Amino acid sequence: MSPEPKVLTRRSDFLAANRGLRVARPGFVLLARSNEGEGKRYGITVTKRIGNAVVRNRMKRRFRELLRELLPEHGLADTDHVLIGREGGIERNFGRMREELLAALGRAQAGKGDKPRRPKGKR
Repeated sequence: MSPEPKVLTRRSDFLAANRGLRVARPGFVLLARSNEGEGKRYGITVTKRIGNAVVRNRMKRRFRELLRELLPEHGLADTDHVLIGREGGIERNFGRMREELLAALGRAQAGKGDKPRRPKGKR
């Protein structure tokens, strides 16, 4: 089994990942972007729109557990993976979220991302 993925901490890494591949699922959005040999890394973002601190922390714990379990084996090599929590993600069945993350990682591996988001303010 490969070594445990590192955690993203710098804002610049999160912003760089936002320019990468985007795979949306009902409970989360997966961002994946090559990091030029830094190894597998992951980050988690859950905004205040999702809920209070208790809800956000619970969601982050669930994401952390999913990533620790799946990234070593199914993650993309030398890639930053960022999970962004979506509304309704906290109520989702953990097994279903696991399947969705596996599917999202598979799509990212194949290079099949969703359309990029429209920049705010431009319609």
